Amino acid sequence: MSKTKNKTDDASVFIVGAGPGDPGLLTLKAAACLKKADVVVYDRLVSDDILAMVPDSAEKIFAGKAARDHFMPQDEINQTLVDLARLDKIVVRLKGGDPFIFGRGSEEAMFLAEHDINFEIVPGITASAGCGAYAGIPLTHRGLVTGVRFVTGHCRDGQHLDLNWKSMADPNTTLVIYMGLINIQKISDELIKAGLPADTPAAGIERGTTPDRRTIITTLDKLPACIERAELKAPSLLIIGKVVELSDTIAWHTHAHECLMEEDGVATDA
Repeated sequence: MSKTKNKTDDASVFIVGAGPGDPGLLTLKAAACLKKADVVVYDRLVSDDILAMVPDSAEKIFAGKAARDHFMPQDEINQTLVDLARLDKIVVRLKGGDPFIFGRGSEEAMFLAEHDINFEIVPGITASAGCGAYAGIPLTHRGLVTGVRFVTGHCRDGQHLDLNWKSMADPNTTLVIYMGLINIQKISDELIKAGLPADTPAAGIERGTTPDRRTIITTLDKLPACIERAELKAPSLLIIGKVVELSDTIAWHTHAHECLMEEDGVATDA
């Protein structure tokens, strides 16, 4: 896409963040895009309530992806967006959370640009911001942490999870880990080995902001066992850091469950 053609009023593809699940968190701009769409190409994490906002006249194409289970490979998604745009369709690429936070929205935008397709990026409320807020876990808090770091806990097929554990093991930083359930034991072990205290507060949030949301509160060393006992499933978000301990005071939506270790295993108490 040449710079002279990069005008959002001429865009034919809108890469839109749908937010973390609660339809009330969909932005006004995202809702406006849905209303004018000819085709909506949507991901697995887009809620039914948000899909219900798509006009009956619009075609809906499922392009859902889960860890190690791709309904539509990324290169096929990229080409589909180009093909639809060349048919003079108004295309909404609808993605959970925000397209640029582990959403591969930038890859799709680059592919569109390389094929001279005009596009617009519509940010969404991130899973980290939405899930944390609903669980009463601020990602930053004066006097507790000085920053926040977003990390993917998922690795490409056939590769090992190789992160800079030493730089991540900072007690003054909140860690938000996307797609971390599969590798949670390694994540916990490596962070502790790198120097992050084993008793660092930690949370697992399943389907945050939705009616089916569940949150467990524990510590870093106990997080893998608690996740297993609670049977948390994807989509889940992990938050590790001192801010997690604030949930007990400021959880406004639903209180988390405190996961306690006992001699005979893990108990989940309200």
